[in-house]
Amino acid sequence: MSIEQFLQEQNEKMKSLHINRAETSWMAATTGEDEWNKKTAQAQTDMNVYFSNKELFEKVQQLLHTEIDHSLNMRELESLYANMVRNQLPEEELKEMVNLSTELVSVFNTFRATLDEKEVSENDIREILIKSNDLNLRERAWHASKQIGKKVEEKLLTLIRKRNETARQLGYEDYHQMSFELQELDREFVFHTFRELKELSDEPFYQLKREMDTELAERFGITLEELRPWHYADPFFQEAPPSKELELDPFYRGKNLEELTAATFSSMGMDISDMLAKSDLYPRAKKNQHAFCTDINREGDVRVLCNNTESDYWSATMLHEFGHAVYFKYIDQSLPFSLRRPAHTLTTEAIAMLYGRMAKDPTWMNRFLGVEQEKVNELKPVIELSLRRQMLISARWIMTFAFFERELYRNPDQDLNTLWWKIVKDVQFVNPPEEQNYPHWAAKIHFTLVPVYYQNYLLGELTTSQLQRYIEKNVSTDFFTPEVGEFLLTEFFKPGARDHWNTKIEKATGEKLNPLHFVDQFVNVTR
Repeated sequence: MSIEQFLQEQNEKMKSLHINRAETSWMAATTGEDEWNKKTAQAQTDMNVYFSNKELFEKVQQLLHTEIDHSLNMRELESLYANMVRNQLPEEELKEMVNLSTELVSVFNTFRATLDEKEVSENDIREILIKSNDLNLRERAWHASKQIGKKVEEKLLTLIRKRNETARQLGYEDYHQMSFELQELDREFVFHTFRELKELSDEPFYQLKREMDTELAERFGITLEELRPWHYADPFFQEAPPSKELELDPFYRGKNLEELTAATFSSMGMDISDMLAKSDLYPRAKKNQHAFCTDINREGDVRVLCNNTESDYWSATMLHEFGHAVYFKYIDQSLPFSLRRPAHTLTTEAIAMLYGRMAKDPTWMNRFLGVEQEKVNELKPVIELSLRRQMLISARWIMTFAFFERELYRNPDQDLNTLWWKIVKDVQFVNPPEEQNYPHWAAKIHFTLVPVYYQNYLLGELTTSQLQRYIEKNVSTDFFTPEVGEFLLTEFFKPGARDHWNTKIEKATGEKLNPLHFVDQFVNVTR
């Protein structure tokens, strides 16, 4: 059998397994029904068992050590190898890990916090933390947002220990190290970059946060020292508190977020009507309360899940998720199935973030949201400050998560609750609550659903800044044009996973990932 025939067989099998997993996972997220959670677990187990085949793994290893003329064939083999390494375990162990993970995800999908003896959604809690001046209610709402942490902690730690155990069986020091290697990420480069970014942004972030804290202390009638996590707009302080000078939600009253999103992409020559029709965009009971995009078959069936309300938050989320969606849709369909995907998680996050930033773009607000130019001009400096705040807050939050997760896998039996608040205070400059002996950290779904993934958000932001600056200098200063759309389609979307992610960035922008573009854009800003 030729290498081409071998790879074609693998692609056909992977396609079938991928579609089954994607479809059952979508149904589980949109219905919350246990039947679909069980089917999702089985679909994931089927995929893992296929990739655990030792004879197939040995065949892939053998082929990787032979002379291969076609670079695409080598890339396919590398992708197949990465999928197989993590699954070289007995079937019962693979099944146990999948079942544990699926059970936890089901809890997240269906859980509703209790506040004052009433069930509340994440949107309800977000609304309180953004708008309420009732300090007692804010504190109760914040604690309610963490209730799920206690509910999942024990099983989550069991899953983490199991992940570590299996990684060590495969020759890695822990699951964290294995995940970085299999994601083609240099762990020391990534954490060196993050530490460097933290040092460069420490003073600017301190000054910026002190300004925000002063505003909050004045709003709530308390001192700076009395500020606690529930005084911020987001339970994890990953979103900037709303500015008293910038209230964007009223601009969305009566607006159709689907139409706004479609018009944005249409201006760049991208049609999302087919994907909108297949998406699930509004909240209801038992449905997953978060937002995500999924490529069901890598042949155009791309869907987005949101829980939209008429708000700036959900408008930005729609732009973000459909940024993922257009990337998926416009990948070259002639590529083999295994390469018909983004070059890396961080590259699809970069595109999603690029569009998510547009919700704070004055041109977008005028052209698509219909805000009068005079009002846009008035808001522009406030919007720029808001975006800078958001970028620095987001960057520090991602570092907090990434630093903690590395320690979590290094030793899941240490005092994680105290460690969490130590890192939060050191990186985010947030005063911990008096009661720290509680698994507040475990309330974040990513520890369960997408482990060792969060670093890709910050790598994505760095890539976004690099891409944005290249477009402004070399393509067009007006982002919403067919020329920019064509550049993204041709240089970023179409190649799929043909190249290593950093090679792809270099081909598109002329240089490998360079964090200084983000630093220049959001850190070294003179006001």
